[in-house]
Parts: sequence; structure tokens; C-alpha cells
Amino acid sequence: MKRYEHGLVLGKFYPPHAGHHHLVRTAQDRCERLTVLVCAASVESVPLADRVAWMREVHPDVTVVGAVDDTHMDVNDPAVWDAHMAVFRAAVPERVDAVFTSEAYGEELGRRFGADSVLVDPDRTLFPVSGTAVRADPAGCWDFLQPPVRAGLARRVVVLGAESTGTTTLARALAAHYRARGGVWARTGYVAEYGRECSEDKLAALRGQWPGAAWEDVTFTTDDFPLIARTQNEREEAAARAGSPVLFCDTDSFATTVWHERYVGGRNPLVEEIADRADHHLWLLTDHEGVAFEDDGLRDGEELRPWMTDRFRAELTRTGRRFIEMTGPPGTRLAAAVAAVDELLATGWDFAAPLPEKR
Repeated sequence: MKRYEHGLVLGKFYPPHAGHHHLVRTAQDRCERLTVLVCAASVESVPLADRVAWMREVHPDVTVVGAVDDTHMDVNDPAVWDAHMAVFRAAVPERVDAVFTSEAYGEELGRRFGADSVLVDPDRTLFPVSGTAVRADPAGCWDFLQPPVRAGLARRVVVLGAESTGTTTLARALAAHYRARGGVWARTGYVAEYGRECSEDKLAALRGQWPGAAWEDVTFTTDDFPLIARTQNEREEAAARAGSPVLFCDTDSFATTVWHERYVGGRNPLVEEIADRADHHLWLLTDHEGVAFEDDGLRDGEELRPWMTDRFRAELTRTGRRFIEMTGPPGTRLAAAVAAVDELLATGWDFAAPLPEKR
């Protein structure tokens, strides 16, 4: 089998899937070095930078570059080909010895690069999936996606609220409900509140110095909260990579901004910045009304619950986050939450249509 000095794979990777990765690995096996060119149109809703980052993570031993290509595809129009080639050549100026594709246009692409054209699994027999199929039904194609892509596409649902308002109970119940649906949903993840773990560690450390220490003796500083927010984001990312198309989070880095107000007072710009990096899709605000306060050894703010509920509501509204308030007994809350999550999933992933193609 002929080997090549420099091979090229190009595509939209909108988003990348198992068929794309098979193409890249096949090309890599036959080339001394391989370049993957990710071409994204401005109208598409997955940023070029994300696609490049995903491909680089999955294929660390190849060169991955990106380019914006806003010319529609028409394989029968030489002028359209010229416009595409100008983009391709600018992104990959060095000599290409072979282009690897799964498309019929591969022969013309190879001719224009002055390179061999290698066709790989054009009938998609090994991996029956396409970018069009993934965009139409991400959940149905979930097993064809790599962890970074899953993390980028997973719908994240955050349960947040004041102390002792049932946030943990509801988040765990939601995760269990969706796991019970089986199939791809059996991997539905739950992310615990890192702030609570941090609180437990602080109390344990204090008791190591003073055995009689209680929760009211624990203090927080503003510097504690960026760590809490950052760790919460990191754990969510890890869970989203391994989970199903939906992830349930018991609080999040956005909620940490309000907890900072609660324990320290005022705002911390670094926490705000960290919170803005997280990509969530639905918040469920647990109301304190009708929920008994339970002191589990890490709580002391029963009288602050109305204030915290108001602050969460105000900040969710101010920042334009989509949220629903959870009221009533636990069963009522769970039913309302499931309905809201099902609606979120039913609306789809809002992929923008790619540029039209004529083949």
C-alpha cells in the first residue's frame, strides 16, 4: 500500500463524529505527516475554535488547522472550486501528496492539489453516521461522539437554591429518573456541590486543631470562592464527557457568585469571570417556602433563606438565564422538573443550517 509524505483531510466537522475520526486515522496510517483542515462557515453555530480544539484533542499527533470558508459548495462550478481552493491553499500552503475523503468530490480535490485522491469508506459501512445525522439527532448519535464533543453538546441542568431547600434531593432524583430510561440515558451524570465538600474539609481541618469546633467557627475568605467555582466547572466538564445528553448539577459556578455574597459580602470579579465560562441551559430554583430547615451540621442560615431565594431569582433574571421556580412538595417538584427538562431536550440543539451544497 502506497505511503505518502504529507496527507490532507478536510471537512466541516460540524460536529466531529466517529466517521471523521476513522478517516483521519486511516490517513494518518498512510502518511508520514497529516494535516487536518477544519473549514467553518460564519453562519454555523458551533464555533470554529471549538471544532479545532476537539479535533486536536482526539488526534494529538496530527496538525489541525482551521479556516473560515463562506463559499457554498457546488462541485460543478469551477469558480466555486477556485474560491474554495483559495481558502484551502491559504490554510495549507505546503505541498500535499494525497487527499483523503469519503466523498465523490475527492477526485477533483486531489487533482486541484496535484495530489492522489484516496477514498475511505464512502458508503459509511463502518460508521453509519454523518454530520447531518448528528445535527438532526445528537442523542441518537451520542455513541458516535468523542468525550470533548459530548461535553460541548450535553444539555446542562442546574438545581440551585438557598440552604436546605431540596436542591441535592431534586438533582439526584432527576439523574436517577433519566438513568432509568436506559440506553444512552443510563449514563446520565450528577455533579455534587463542591462548595459543600470544601466546607466539610474546612470544618475537619479546624477540628484537627480544636476538637470542639463547630460550623459557626468556620470562616470563608473571598479567595476561597474562585477555587470553588473553578473546581465546580472542572467536575461538570468531566461528568459531561462521560455522561448522556443531559447532565444534572447540584449548584454551579454561577450560584457561587451568590454564595460569595452570603458568606463574604459583595461580589468577586474573578468568580464572575469563571461563572461566565460555563455553558448551562436550564436552572431550577428551589423555593424555601414549605420546606423545613434541617441543620445537618453545615448550615446556620435559616433566617437568610428568603433573602437568598430573592438573590438567586434576581441574578438569574438579570443575567438572562432560563430558569423555572420549583415549588410544592418533592413529588410535585420532580414532576415539574422532568417536564421542563423534557421540553429542553425536545427543542433540540439549535444547530444552524450549513451553507447549501450542490453535488
